[in-house]
Amino acid sequence: MKFVGAHVSAAGGVENAVIRAHELQATAFALFTKNQRQWHAAPLSSESIDKFKQACETYGYHSGQILPHDSYLINLGHPEAPELEKSRAAFLDEMQRCEQLGLTLLNFHPGSDLRKISVDECLSRIAQSINITLDKTKGVTAVIENTAGQGSNLGYKFEHLAAIIDQVEDKSRVGVCIDTCHAFAAGYDLRTDKACDETFSEFDKIVGFKYLRGMHLNDAKSELASHVDRHNSLGLGNIGKDAFSYIMRDSRFNNIPLILETINPDIWAEEIAWLKSQQ
Repeated sequence: MKFVGAHVSAAGGVENAVIRAHELQATAFALFTKNQRQWHAAPLSSESIDKFKQACETYGYHSGQILPHDSYLINLGHPEAPELEKSRAAFLDEMQRCEQLGLTLLNFHPGSDLRKISVDECLSRIAQSINITLDKTKGVTAVIENTAGQGSNLGYKFEHLAAIIDQVEDKSRVGVCIDTCHAFAAGYDLRTDKACDETFSEFDKIVGFKYLRGMHLNDAKSELASHVDRHNSLGLGNIGKDAFSYIMRDSRFNNIPLILETINPDIWAEEIAWLKSQQ
């Protein structure tokens, strides 16, 4: 079964994200459990937690259909110790929020070396950050998102993802989210069925589909291998619609959240309906 949705707003309380997803006729959704552009946020209230869980029950969403995203400020591979500890504390808070809400996945960008340490050292710091956090939490899987490789961001090569996973001690609680725009911008072609075959075969060989826990379905304004992260609506960018039809037809992408982060929320319902029609 395919779970398809969008990254919806949690304005007014996390419980409202569930309602907004339902209004889109989504069978999956993503959300921020706090303001993604601030380091600190008030704890979730017991009332809000209860309302979120009740809304999920009412509208038929279980934890495997929900892919929360952490703050963009967090850098789990930061080269400077004070900033690294700040990021680790914020990541732990994000994981604990997921625990409180009964969620089992947390999507995050791996981190950046800021050109101050080697790639391998940064990847090891990211893995160690994950290990520290998993030791202090339970039930939530750390889901590493591939990146476009913009600036000094790591995670744009499948080998980066594999290197992080290799150093995570509890491999039952680590996974990957593949963003199609990021993959394309990083140099992985998705424009035809043949290109998709080759790219996902490479992913399976290097990382493994057993670690795929979610996807972000985005077309790209950016060019292939440009390392520029610019999303577009499905079929209006340089990837085109074939990749998204391919994903919807392929059973390897079943039973994970397939999340739109496309640029026009006004047509999310149409995009979701189109994706469903491709099965």
